Order: sequence, then structure tokens, then C-alpha cells
Amino acid sequence: MSLIISIGLLVAGLAFLIKGADWLVDGASGLARIIGMSELAIGLTIVSFGTSMPEFLVNIIASMQGNSDMAIGNIVGSNIANTLLILGLSTLFGTLIVRSSTVRNEIPFSLLAALVLFVVLNDVMIDGVDSLRILTRSEGIILLLFFIIFLYYTFSLRREDMGDGSDGSMSFLAAMGYILLGGIMLPVGGKFVVDSATNLASFFGVSQAFIGLSLVALGTSLPEIFTSCVAVRKGKADIAVGNVVGSNIFNIFWIMGISAIIRPIPLNTNLNIDLIVVIIAALLLFILVQRGPVHKRPLLIFRKQPEYNLLKSEGVFLLAGYAGYFLFIGLRG
Repeated sequence: MSLIISIGLLVAGLAFLIKGADWLVDGASGLARIIGMSELAIGLTIVSFGTSMPEFLVNIIASMQGNSDMAIGNIVGSNIANTLLILGLSTLFGTLIVRSSTVRNEIPFSLLAALVLFVVLNDVMIDGVDSLRILTRSEGIILLLFFIIFLYYTFSLRREDMGDGSDGSMSFLAAMGYILLGGIMLPVGGKFVVDSATNLASFFGVSQAFIGLSLVALGTSLPEIFTSCVAVRKGKADIAVGNVVGSNIFNIFWIMGISAIIRPIPLNTNLNIDLIVVIIAALLLFILVQRGPVHKRPLLIFRKQPEYNLLKSEGVFLLAGYAGYFLFIGLRG
């Protein structure tokens, strides 16, 4: 692929991502009003599912081909990007107001997902048998069972601040159309960006190892990046936060579960460092938002508040953490 074609695909991919994210957020917000579900629940389910499609497709192909490093690295790298990069970038568009229920329930659930993945991939630490350092089909089923629990919880969320669609701003068919079009454009745009970025990196002599560990994971997270940033810009913080937290849970419990059922996934022990980074990132997010209500910043960990928030300065801290991680995997090769 020539340099000009790669640049053209990069521009086209970015255009698809921007417009796809715009339509997905509008459609999800309209659907929430029409069917009487909170925007948080929509963000945790429909939006998360749509923006997680690139990770899903990459992992299905990687599992069928027996590429275990790609299957694990894609999910781990995407979750790190979701928490550190996407939420960090989102704060640049405005303060993220985080619901109390999200801090008490969804964020700890995403931390649980990271811990469960680490444990099932490192059975040897418990059983002392090297042959168990693999994600088996039975463990994939366990991950899917956790996913079912998450879905049950999400659809049981109390319906809040929703009308009955009588404002006439958007019909049900229009909302579904926006969601469908946005859900199609996001993975297509992500693929264009990943393919073009990979070719550009190869053209400029960047190692294939670095491309696999960084650009693929980052590229499959592009839908989440654009969707969350657009949601914050439109004043839909619940969709932004729900998208990131929900995608992290989808990635581990749904995508890794399906991937393991297709083919058991052996662990490259070098990826344990990245698994630990996922856990640290989830824990860091939980601590940062535990800072009391807006404009009051005492550290109030585990004390119930009506709402929490993530400020721009804290977002910059998350971005610095991602930059450090990106540098690390570059040096590691």
C-alpha cells in the first residue's frame, strides 16, 4: 500500500469515527428517552457493545488463527487505553460527573473483571502446575457467566430522568437508525485507521512488535475514544463513563470468554505486567473519583456521596500514566 493511499485511508477512517460517534451518541440518548432507560444503562450496554465490536472481531480472528498473544494483548491494551487514555481525554472536554451508583457498582465490577482475568490466566500461582497457565474453555464459560450477571444488573437499573418520548425529538426508528449507522461506521473507521497506521509505521521503520502491542489495541479503542469525547461535549457524561466502564467489562467477560471457547488461550508470561497495569488502572480510577462532590476535594474514600467527578487535572494524570505505559511497551519491543 502506497504512502498516499495510507494517508487517504487514515483521513477517511477518522471521518468515519467522528461521524459514527456523533450518530451513536445521539441515537443512544434518544433511545434512552423513548424506552425509559437511564443513559447510564444505555452506555453500559448498547453503546459499549457497539464500540467493542472492533475488539470482538480482532479477537475472533486471532483465536481462530491461534494467535494467543494478539487475543490477550488486544483486550489488555484496549482496557488500559479505555481507562487511562479515553477518560483522560474526555476530561479535556469538560468535568466528568460520575454517579454514585457507578462508583459503588460498575467501577468495582470492572476491577473485579481485571482480577478474575489475571487469576484464570495464572492458575499456576494457586495450583502450582505450569500446564494450567492457560485460559481454558471451561474458564471461558465462567467469564461468560460473569457477563450474564453484569447484564442482569444493568437491565435492573432504576429508570431515571426519562420521559416517554412525547417530546417528539426523535422517533424509535430514527434512534435505532442512528445507533445502527454509528455502530457500523465506528468499526469500519477503526479498521481504516489501524490498517493505515500499521502501513505508515512500517513505512517509517517502526517494529512490528511495537505495532502489534500498541497500534492494534489503540486502534480498536478508537470507537470508544471518539464516542466518549463526543458524549462529554454534548453533556452526556453518563454515556461517556458507561461506555468506558462497560467496554472494559465487555472486553474481559464477553470477548475473552468467547475467544477461549473458540480455542483455549495460553498466556505469554510477559503479558502479566500488562495484566497488572489493567488492575492498577481500574483501582486508580476508583480512587480518583472518590474525591467528594463537585468543587469539594477532600479525599473521602469509601464515603458515600450523591455524585463524584473526574477533573481535568486528574485526566491529565491519567494521560501521563498512559504515556508512560506506551513508552514502556515501546522500549520493551
